[in-house]
Amino acid sequence: MSPDMGPNGNQGVLANAERQAAERGLDRFPIVDADAHHYEMQSWGSIVKYIEHPTTRRRAEEGMKLGAGRFQLLPHQLGDQQVAGRIKRRFTPQDPYEGVLHEIDRFQREMSQLGVDYSVVFPTLMLNLGLHPQAEVESAIAWAYARWITEEVLNRSETIKTMLYIPFNDPDMSLKMVETFTGKPGVVGFMVTSLRYQPVHHNRYMKFYRAVEESGLPLAFHPVYNWSERSLEQFDRFIGVHSLGFPLYNMIHLTNVVIHAIPERFPRLKFIWMECGVAWIPFLMFRLDNEYMMRPSEAPGLKKKPSEYMREFFYTSQPLEWPDNLNHLAYIFEMIHAETQLLYASDYPHWDFDLPSRIYDLPFLTEKAKRRILGRNSLELFHLPVPEKYSSGEPEATTVGDGFSQKK
Repeated sequence: MSPDMGPNGNQGVLANAERQAAERGLDRFPIVDADAHHYEMQSWGSIVKYIEHPTTRRRAEEGMKLGAGRFQLLPHQLGDQQVAGRIKRRFTPQDPYEGVLHEIDRFQREMSQLGVDYSVVFPTLMLNLGLHPQAEVESAIAWAYARWITEEVLNRSETIKTMLYIPFNDPDMSLKMVETFTGKPGVVGFMVTSLRYQPVHHNRYMKFYRAVEESGLPLAFHPVYNWSERSLEQFDRFIGVHSLGFPLYNMIHLTNVVIHAIPERFPRLKFIWMECGVAWIPFLMFRLDNEYMMRPSEAPGLKKKPSEYMREFFYTSQPLEWPDNLNHLAYIFEMIHAETQLLYASDYPHWDFDLPSRIYDLPFLTEKAKRRILGRNSLELFHLPVPEKYSSGEPEATTVGDGFSQKK
């Protein structure tokens, strides 16, 4: 479930992470990683066995015989995140796949080096499935993956969790997956990939939203870039696509969720918006509030300003922007109620992943706020038990003001 740790891999970075965690005493309180990834293609042969649709399963099996073409059922993206990034990821034939128990053991070792007690794990290449032109293929793979990870992975680990991939192209299958997998060990929520063009406010999704609300589990929107997006084709550098591509889709879907009053229709449904950092959130708050105050008739279901709904959503921290003037970041944290609504995420092992120190080293946060963002918020949201090693209780953290240190 993780990349090779060879001489050009992440071994040195994880050694630094382990050292940083020890220096900061991060073992004094629980840390939850709300967004980590594994490379499901390493287990593709096992996942394919769970594909129930015979034609789709045969296509997958035949694709595996083609070597490099074995993932042909999954849409591919232009651009390579492994190139020119600060972290290089690679697999080597010297460290072959040795079964799920081996992968779980390796993933848990890396969690320990990061200082993480729980990891909420997502697939990687499957995040492009929202672009698949055949809804039945997305549904078949999503169902197979859900069975594989619940039957072969999650029931063998107390620390690896997941928000299951939802095949949003198929509202009926999306509903079926919520009804089937709610309550399965290790399933702590559900995830829709933002890279898709279905209007999230359409009536065909209302039964799905109701089911997620009744499950008591959160619903996350996880973005992916798309260089083939017509507007993004104007970029000739990956840095531009990566900077705008991730928040673009989340902003579109969040806007529709708010303007169409989904939080009013399902007040107990908890939304998580992932992997976009935090700088985009104030922009959208300002923009939507301004438009709404001038045209409230276009959002008749709202009972308060869009920004007020957005402050009730949850957001993951990675990749956390780090401006020259940290007071600017402090104001963003204050605007989004970060102490209760922000979830630490590493996005490990991707090239731009963030260590827990990214949050802990913020000088404007109190100790209490750091601990909530790094772990407590996720423990509460995902209904996770506090690990036994903290059963004697965490040391009391002093609080300054409303969770932020005094700004200088």
